[in-house]
Amino acid sequence: MSAASASTSVPAVSATAVINLDIEGPTISRHLYGHFAEHLGSCVYGGFWVGEDSAIPHEGGIRLDVVEALRALDIPNLRWPGGCFADEYHWRDGIGPREERPTMVNTHWGDVEENNHFGTHEFMALCELLGAEPYISGNVGSGTVREMSEWVEYLTRDGDSPMVRLRRANGRERPWRVPFWGIGNETWGCGGNMRAEYSADLARQYATYCRDHGGNRLHRIASGASDDDYKWTETLMQQISCFGCEATPKTYFQSLSVHHYTLSGPWEAKGSATVFDTDDYYRTMLSARDVDRIIAGHSAVMDVYDRGRTVGLVLDEWGTWWDVEPGTNPGFLFQQNTLRDALVAGIHFDVFHKHAARLRMANIAQTVNVLQAMLLTDGDALVRTPTYHVFEMNKGHQDATSLAVHLRAPQARRSVGEAELETVSASASVKDGSLLVSLTNLDADRPVEVRLDLRGGTVGAPDARLLTAARIQDHNTPGAQATVAPRPFEDVRSVDGGLTLTLPPHAFATVRAPLTAVAP
Repeated sequence: MSAASASTSVPAVSATAVINLDIEGPTISRHLYGHFAEHLGSCVYGGFWVGEDSAIPHEGGIRLDVVEALRALDIPNLRWPGGCFADEYHWRDGIGPREERPTMVNTHWGDVEENNHFGTHEFMALCELLGAEPYISGNVGSGTVREMSEWVEYLTRDGDSPMVRLRRANGRERPWRVPFWGIGNETWGCGGNMRAEYSADLARQYATYCRDHGGNRLHRIASGASDDDYKWTETLMQQISCFGCEATPKTYFQSLSVHHYTLSGPWEAKGSATVFDTDDYYRTMLSARDVDRIIAGHSAVMDVYDRGRTVGLVLDEWGTWWDVEPGTNPGFLFQQNTLRDALVAGIHFDVFHKHAARLRMANIAQTVNVLQAMLLTDGDALVRTPTYHVFEMNKGHQDATSLAVHLRAPQARRSVGEAELETVSASASVKDGSLLVSLTNLDADRPVEVRLDLRGGTVGAPDARLLTAARIQDHNTPGAQATVAPRPFEDVRSVDGGLTLTLPPHAFATVRAPLTAVAP
């Protein structure tokens, strides 16, 4: 059944979203739209990197159609080299002439040989092509303090020093700017199976020797919790502050991380990316909604130790995780990407905007060919996934001022087991004299009539876009690139006090309108 036929055959429910245009919230950092590239499957090799002898258009081995697609998202940052791979990666193996670089075995992902052809210089060149800020994850699990300290020096120091001379010998005269630095990854698991207390001590130690060289200022991100392990977050916060302290926290690290993935079932049976029913779909949406509880819980713990919110929370791994596609290497985590995944992204961004005062960065896993990817490559073909389109439609929220959305939608609910799923989600922001509202209807069958009750100001003629498809399982392929793609949305009308629209089932929409007046 198509979205259009569903909207006419199933009665709509109603929702009202009250938005005060004159009451501004915190800034939505552009870094909430961050990305993640790991040496995993074909994310790097075959995704970003094709090599200098490839027939696929490239610049210095970096695939240009991927660069072009990501630049269209205003990609703000890119996290690398992992993930779990980061804690077995030794950066010196990835510099110098490629033919002389030693190989290694990627024991975490597929047990395949890694030739280290994509290393520090290649990653920094990629970031320059993308216009993205680099976020490098250092090796705590199997590395040393000296190794990480020297990597920072190699990248960011000017003048004269052993690492500066080594960088210049490898062809780079000027230092790079590296704003974000991860102190390990998942130290509770693949990054060392550590206790929280031991990991927190290492975070202080390693961060101490990750120096600020010249004008480069590192934003150090300590390896944080999995899901709702609030005790882990508290242990880290106790390293830099005390319970109820009024003083500014110590500056060993500036943020701490958390990881949370969306599943529809147990870890051992995650389900297919494309073959699922509406029960699976609603369980997925319930899991996606849980990110609000998880971020709120970590924020509450941090508030006790940091009332001024000077320390950031970073969700540097998030997204859907399904069983791999049949016939692919189970260690490569390749999965298709349907409309369901796009709606999961829409929910997450609404939650990120809501928590913008504490949440400073988020990185979807992963950018190309792995998990909830933006892009899928197949030889010289490039596919923009439904999730890609949500990022593109929402990019106007980057560095915008958030506006609280007060949603009233008592009928927009579905029972999912013993839980209840709210099926309408929304967020809003203002930037450069324009209002942007994002709306998601999670109901698989019912449309929703939405009234945007705009108070404290007025807006001009709206312009809207819609992302939906005939089925929640629909996805894009090299032969069908636009099965799920945004289109103009004409069903938005100006009324006294705001706007109205009817959002089809399983749909994501953005509505933009110029501010014509805001109450003083």
